[in-house]
Amino acid sequence: MNIQTLSIRRPNPERRAATSRELPSSGRDCPIRAVGFGQLILLAIAAYFCSSLALCAQTSNSQAADTSQSAPATNWTATTESRDANTDDPIRTVETHSQSGNRTVDEQSVERRGSDGSFEPYQDIEKETVQVDANTVRTTTRTFNRNGDGDKTLVEVTEEETHTSAGGDSNVARTTSAPDTNGDLQLIRRQLEETKKTSPNVEESKTTVLLPDVNGGLTPAVKVQERREHDASGRGTVESQKTTLLPDGAGNWQVGEIRETTSKQEGADRSTDERVSRPDSEGKLGEISHTISQESESSPGEVRKTVDTYSVDVPGAVPDGSLHLVERATTSQATTSTGQQVTEQKVEQSNPGDPGSGLRITTVTLDTVRPAASGAQATRTVEARDTNGNLDVVSVDTTKSDNIHAIQIQIAPPEKPKAP
Repeated sequence: MNIQTLSIRRPNPERRAATSRELPSSGRDCPIRAVGFGQLILLAIAAYFCSSLALCAQTSNSQAADTSQSAPATNWTATTESRDANTDDPIRTVETHSQSGNRTVDEQSVERRGSDGSFEPYQDIEKETVQVDANTVRTTTRTFNRNGDGDKTLVEVTEEETHTSAGGDSNVARTTSAPDTNGDLQLIRRQLEETKKTSPNVEESKTTVLLPDVNGGLTPAVKVQERREHDASGRGTVESQKTTLLPDGAGNWQVGEIRETTSKQEGADRSTDERVSRPDSEGKLGEISHTISQESESSPGEVRKTVDTYSVDVPGAVPDGSLHLVERATTSQATTSTGQQVTEQKVEQSNPGDPGSGLRITTVTLDTVRPAASGAQATRTVEARDTNGNLDVVSVDTTKSDNIHAIQIQIAPPEKPKAP
């Protein structure tokens, strides 16, 4: 299977295209995390072939990257080409996926334009996933940078082992290593996750992140405790509380953040309410943000979703201790009688130059998927507000695919980073 993506971007001095990725023009030693744009625009294609055309829930970065567990047992190759609006420096990413027995290998090669005009290697990521037994999965990811001669240098190794039980409990151990000045691998991060079902409707998890200390060892730096409870009546309500603990330097753990989320499913309607609290300078917990998500499906293929974000921090305004609406993202999806699927997302944000004027549209993203007998074609157009306040097209990306089975489903944009 071959996938090719053509990106055409017009310059925008204020904002780069949301779908492009950024590589430094110099300094090859800087490791990056490249994500093929093909996975972003091709995601809409998969939704057409999916049995349900409802907007899919946002996934974490690790879930979006782990295609080996959800893709069918087949081999495929995807080639993506993107062009940066300001530097006109094209980036090409070649991704391959192969599966044999209990072993899956995903490789990603990032190339950039060299001084002679041809593409040259920049970075390579190799991921191997092995199903050790029915309850154990082991994953190893190696990241390499390339020098001016194209030679590979190992810059990072991540190893993860997951054990699950028939009762739903799981344990995950994840380590990250990097070479020292002598080229020897040194452990720089360890993460331990333990999840247990304490009752049929309650699940609790504990995560500990260990980082290097002054003595050369690893010391717990972050602890996360989460409790998720499903409504016993089966009405589709899930309540969770996630508490992040940080060391205070005296051997004690202090609350750094509390994230409370309530999700409800009522027929075709879905809603999520999330509140985030953090301590102030005096250690008193206070709510800093509130996000409300509403999603409804009027008919198969007709979906509308609105996400309102309230924050105590308003760009351009002095904090007054109250929550204010700072962003609204509205997404609508429709399928025509010919099978063409159109998804439009508008993002409104407060104006830092006039915070009291309310929200204004800052970006508009339009995805169109046209199915065909031999595959599908997808087009994504992104408009962003320029320095003069006008919406201008900053990117147009066209993707053609003759095989949709390697495409992951993710209509919604990637979730914003949260505390570990």
